[in-house]
Amino acid sequence: MNFSSENIELFLAVIDRGSFSAAARALQRVPSAVSMGIANMEAELGFPLFDRRSREPTPTPLALALEPQARIIAQQLQQLRVHAVELSQGLESTFALAVAAEVDKTPVLAALKTLSQRYPLLNIEVLSAPQDDVLHMLHSGRVSVALAFGGLSINVQEQFQYVGSESLIATISAQHWAAENADDALYIEDLVTIRQIIVASMSHPISDTRPLVAGSYWRTDTLAMALGMVEAGLGWGNLPFSLIEPLLKQGHLKQLHFKNTKNELKLPLHAVWLKNQSLNKAAREFVQLMSQ
Repeated sequence: MNFSSENIELFLAVIDRGSFSAAARALQRVPSAVSMGIANMEAELGFPLFDRRSREPTPTPLALALEPQARIIAQQLQQLRVHAVELSQGLESTFALAVAAEVDKTPVLAALKTLSQRYPLLNIEVLSAPQDDVLHMLHSGRVSVALAFGGLSINVQEQFQYVGSESLIATISAQHWAAENADDALYIEDLVTIRQIIVASMSHPISDTRPLVAGSYWRTDTLAMALGMVEAGLGWGNLPFSLIEPLLKQGHLKQLHFKNTKNELKLPLHAVWLKNQSLNKAAREFVQLMSQ
């Protein structure tokens, strides 16, 4: 037989309510309609769903075998109905987000988890890339929201909301030759002569040069590769403290110390969107969750 949402709802109502009359009241039907509906299902299936020999109908073993899948389908149908209503109320079909590579992903994932619980059928895309690539995705329309570090200037085309901060720490591998002096205070100018590892776009110029200190640098477009390069002793890097803290404690990396400044570049983290494109429902709620 071809199961429909109506007969699945009917079938589960009788199981849950324990009688045709109680199911009829729950479904706002007359008892005879419920009884006839079950009888029609049984005729099409070729086996009984309920044992009617006692006062109230009892699910047969075959009915109980069908019940788990019927509940899954009923739940999916309910989600579909709710999602259709949400779409009619302004929920986007896909929420696309771009996150700068150095951003701590823990609060981002927590916000996305909450969003997925609110809207189980919402399609979410999360892209991670260097800062300049993330902002390019935003301006090209690839994503509706970008999580990026606040710059020294304000782009008049962008709207932003402060959602936190990240500290970049000058870090070097315990295997690097310069690590011998890492426990002694240096001048930050000493880093100019040591190769720096940076996360940067391969197709766009570096717009924010604050983390850039060395005269010579190697670039990569992923944070994981930058971390691996620093840990391998190929150079030093300004790396997110939230990521490298365990490696510092384990002794794989060393935090540099400076005589003339504090070893911390604290950058504000912004959720950014375009002024001429209003945020849809999921995007708005994501920004609110990140702001909390």
